[in-house]
Amino acid sequence: MSLIYIVEDDVNIREIQRYALKNSGFQVQEFGCGRELQQALEHQVPSLILLDIMLPNEDGLDILAGLRNNRVTEKVPIIMVTAKSSELDKVKGLDLGADDYMTKPFGIMELISRVKALLRRTEGLPESAVMSNGEIVVDTDRRRVTVAGKPCELTFKEFELLKMLLLNAGIVLSRDKIMDQVWGFDYEGESRTVDMHIKTLRQKLGSGGSSIKTVRNVGYKMDREISLEEKN
Repeated sequence: MSLIYIVEDDVNIREIQRYALKNSGFQVQEFGCGRELQQALEHQVPSLILLDIMLPNEDGLDILAGLRNNRVTEKVPIIMVTAKSSELDKVKGLDLGADDYMTKPFGIMELISRVKALLRRTEGLPESAVMSNGEIVVDTDRRRVTVAGKPCELTFKEFELLKMLLLNAGIVLSRDKIMDQVWGFDYEGESRTVDMHIKTLRQKLGSGGSSIKTVRNVGYKMDREISLEEKN
């Protein structure tokens, strides 16, 4: 049975989330601030975290960044739940490593649907591997990228986007498919979000960025075949 951590300072919202999740068969632990979450993580890492942004003492985005920079929690699925609804807020949270984003008020059925969908996507992940395409080398276990032998620092979402392109080298990927697999949900302006991340990814990859091709009116694809070496 999957364990869900709820980090929310509003008691009423927390109770609604707990009730819905438990009725759907999940185990639930709830916390009112980041400090309580960190204490719980020392004992057990959950299957998924519902994380509010507006929290006392520590901003939810700072908590998110800390979770993604911790080897123990860097791969834990995280859904941001917040009253902030601007596209900039969404992009910032997603770029820091959130897997999904829900805006208050939200429907219970939507919450459960998103939790289940995210857990499905993160179950049965492939073995750790090193992928390469020309000058680009990606170590999926260490989340390390090099281009022509030099380190390339990517955000969480840029890394996931690059990995998806590499795994589907030579295949045209629509914006909708990229959004669904990398971000996991739809919202207004999604094409701009994908395009923006492709642009910054190309820039960071330098000479390796030219292998990411734009397919007009469809989406993007990565040129050439990749090399995939399973790690022992």
